[in-house]
Amino acid sequence: MDTIIKYFKPDQEIVNLLAKELNCHVLLATLLCTRGIKTLEDARFFLNPDFKNLIDPFLLKDMNKAVERILTAVENKEKILIFGDFDADGVTATALLSDFLEYCDSNVSWYIPHRIKEGYSLQPGHIQMAIEQEIDLIITVDCGVSSHTAVEKAKFEDIDIIITDHHEPGPTLPSAIAVIDPKRKDCGSGLEYLAGVGVAFFLVMALRKFFREKNLWEDRVEPNLTNYLDLFAIGTIGDMVPMINENRVLCMAGLKRIKQGTRIGLNSLVQISRIDLKKIDSDDVSFKIVPKINAAGRISHARICVSQLMATDISNAERTASLLNNLNTKRQKIEQKIILDIENRLLKNPRLLDNKLLFLWDDNWDPSVLGIAASKLSKKYYCPVILMSCIYEHAIGSGRSINDINIYKALLDSENLLEKFGGHAMASGLTVKKDNLQLLNQNLNRHMEKTYSKKDFQKSMIVDAVLDLDDVNFNLAKEIDRLRPFGVANREPIFICENVRVVSSYIMGNYHRKMVLEKAVPLCRHQVEAFHFNISDPDDLAEYYPKIAFKLKINKFKATAAQIIIEDF
Repeated sequence: MDTIIKYFKPDQEIVNLLAKELNCHVLLATLLCTRGIKTLEDARFFLNPDFKNLIDPFLLKDMNKAVERILTAVENKEKILIFGDFDADGVTATALLSDFLEYCDSNVSWYIPHRIKEGYSLQPGHIQMAIEQEIDLIITVDCGVSSHTAVEKAKFEDIDIIITDHHEPGPTLPSAIAVIDPKRKDCGSGLEYLAGVGVAFFLVMALRKFFREKNLWEDRVEPNLTNYLDLFAIGTIGDMVPMINENRVLCMAGLKRIKQGTRIGLNSLVQISRIDLKKIDSDDVSFKIVPKINAAGRISHARICVSQLMATDISNAERTASLLNNLNTKRQKIEQKIILDIENRLLKNPRLLDNKLLFLWDDNWDPSVLGIAASKLSKKYYCPVILMSCIYEHAIGSGRSINDINIYKALLDSENLLEKFGGHAMASGLTVKKDNLQLLNQNLNRHMEKTYSKKDFQKSMIVDAVLDLDDVNFNLAKEIDRLRPFGVANREPIFICENVRVVSSYIMGNYHRKMVLEKAVPLCRHQVEAFHFNISDPDDLAEYYPKIAFKLKINKFKATAAQIIIEDF
């Protein structure tokens, strides 16, 4: 194992106290400590969260302005346009807010831009479209905080705009009626971890309360907002925001809502993904549902997904689910072709990997899948990766990083060579003139050499605890499952075990290995089912592991059995 292992060392006194008072396994108490939970009150809330202590949505800056303007629009039957983004977060936010406003009998429509033809966020051209449709109010979801030019054009045309977003704002905010973004420097809500769908949900929370005060619910039943938590869960999990506080509480409730099977379009996606509805978890959402939703925006058009999530006809929903499944398969093939192309280049020119940052471009790559390809390559070669497509007038691409290497700052250092760029430390998008690609490559690698040392590029892993295979069982897996849903800032626990022997194994689907393992020294006949996914060489399989890093899970196909997933060895 070449990975640098970092062991978490909890305060044993706190661990013992939590284990005793919570009547839980010492390992669960240890894992609570690794998540910064060190009091009984915090531990009890983490394991048994409820809605009682949700943050007041009116603590979000500009929320009062937003609900007042929306009430006026609803009462006067003004034309409202919900303008969303083309990823899972954006389409769930669009569906959620549209669904709520439709229930309020408002004159509402929605719009999702095309990823390549229109690009990200609200643009001046969209305002022209709104003029033609005689729109009175535009509400953005999961975008808009940097749309200064579009907002100015809208103001000139007497179209009001309310922005709801969760991305980092620039030095100045657009001059909209309201800008609801928990990352605003003057917003003290404490909700900066929300996804776009989370901000939309808190807007709906505020609207329901405000409408109640204005007697809007006198002639209809006040909506139950738990009906929208399935959308909250999908968008939040899909956007990989921190799985803490309100996000975790509402995602847990959202997963329960999904299990109830009340949303037709989502049910169809669950079925075609071959997920057991009653056992669906955040892994299923992250690896099976979200990719199908995102595939539409990458390969076709994300508006398909909004229609799917708001579907009322079962047969139409099933057809659309099949379409989304096919689009995802197509996306996978395009992505695999690009990765294979890159692998061949690296075989022919291995010196490319001597660079601190792998920067490649091609005339034929589809720009919509480059982020996924860059992510996979960055994990394999453990270096930042930027891939550029030269199909269009300018090169368009995506970058993904590792460890604490800030790819956004690297791009900022070469801002003079970029037409536009955005993102954050670990992921960025950029547009470059083709003539500047070679120089940009040189500048970025110079920045990496100057800013980071060799140890910054070493693979590391935080291990929660040492766990022997003879201690692996269903009851322990069930205890650990209480920490779900996992995600950023609540990562799935990783354990270490030494001296492991392979009792039996076989290859599944070319690159996955299923095994039965047992402890070799000292010999223990307690056997554990294990999987190792995406193995590098199916013809070179170890029969003994000096050390393995793994995750412990409940076996979904054997309801009372545990299994482990090998992460590294």
